[in-house]
Amino acid sequence: MSAQHGYSATVRWTGAGETGTTSYTAYSRDHDVLLDRRPPLAGSADPAFRGDPTRYCPEELFVVSLSQCHMLWFLHLAAAAGVVVREYVDDATGTMRVESGGEGQFTDVTLHPRVVLDDGPGTDEESLAVLHRRAHDHCFLARSVNFRVLVEPAPARRAAA
Repeated sequence: MSAQHGYSATVRWTGAGETGTTSYTAYSRDHDVLLDRRPPLAGSADPAFRGDPTRYCPEELFVVSLSQCHMLWFLHLAAAAGVVVREYVDDATGTMRVESGGEGQFTDVTLHPRVVLDDGPGTDEESLAVLHRRAHDHCFLARSVNFRVLVEPAPARRAAA
């Protein structure tokens, strides 16, 4: 039996100004992402598409969501395996190709997780690689995209005693 989960968000455009969409250059791409009981997330387009570089763009958030999903599964699987993770950082990157007509798509996202953990069973690089593979296999978002999501973990560091 499978479970279903629903998600909802409100995206409200705030960039109409005085003229609205009278031309491609007349309006701001600024918008707010509203999620129940949370502060608004200030969004815009990528600066390459006339967006505000001080706001989050959907392409960045897309890469972030894949990174978050992997991290949360990795931490879950590490805890279940008795591996004590003290720090986790991922400098994720993504590549998007834009066609001449303006349409585009992501071609890949690469996760670069770095972990700090306590010494103990299951903390050798081979065991950690298995945890990363299992996290990738479980990640709801990585399973939902039609491009490569690569995981290239750095060698683990040991926590100071």
